[in-house]
Amino acid sequence: MKKKKFQPGQIGAFALLSLWALTTIYPIFWVVLNSIKNRKIIVSDSFSLPIGEKFSMANYQLAFERLDIFGAYRNSLIISLSVAVVVILLAGMASYALVRYTFRGRSLLNSLVIAGMMFPVFATIIPVFQMMSKWGIVNTPDIWKSLLATALPQIAGNMSFAIVVLSGYIKGLPVELEEAAYMEGCNAFQIFSKVVMPLSKPSFATVGIFSFLWSYNDLFTQSFMLRGNQYGITRLLNELTSREGTNYGLMAAAVTLVVIPILIVYIFLQKYIIKGMTAGAVKG
Repeated sequence: MKKKKFQPGQIGAFALLSLWALTTIYPIFWVVLNSIKNRKIIVSDSFSLPIGEKFSMANYQLAFERLDIFGAYRNSLIISLSVAVVVILLAGMASYALVRYTFRGRSLLNSLVIAGMMFPVFATIIPVFQMMSKWGIVNTPDIWKSLLATALPQIAGNMSFAIVVLSGYIKGLPVELEEAAYMEGCNAFQIFSKVVMPLSKPSFATVGIFSFLWSYNDLFTQSFMLRGNQYGITRLLNELTSREGTNYGLMAAAVTLVVIPILIVYIFLQKYIIKGMTAGAVKG
């Protein structure tokens, strides 16, 4: 078997990318190490390994004692999973309609979808908050209403991106398969669910993963919509920073607990992220 030779340009690119990856991975590694270190020596010796007397799980014990970690995880997962599922369904149907059907106003809708990606979330938060207040689902002790109030803006914020990605992929699917399904007696919803969605799995997976991660990390919307003990995991971390001050050990443990689910999602689903984005780019 002939060995593949690397060109000087490829070696340079690999070296540059490795350095870039190191600048991203090392801070996470540093935070995890300090989370299992005695908090009294973090400031004076933050770069040493937690070996021997330096090792301590007291930071995690304190985090679970002072913070409702499991409640925050529950709230974040309910919001993020709901956002991902709803975005997949609504954006999928909207993309299919915009790609496969010709109707009056389709060009305008496509333009509005693109325009929706140009407005940052903080530009619309005030009217959105006022609308939610009129509906009576914010500033309420009912946690389910508060979670709904947090999920709705996030669903709307992800729709434009999801429609653009899915439209590019669906455009490249052979229309003959849908015509064959129609000849067999399938209606539009059956064609979408039994033909389009199975063929577009990588793109739907990409949209679902990005929607989940964006929702999970969204501190801005949670700060407006969640109150009291209704915190999501990122809002809880923000509250910890202002409440505990310079307890760096506790802060490192809390950051680690926030990051772990994101790392798990990416490690196990990274092939779908890469495949979906590259396939959408080629087919679009």
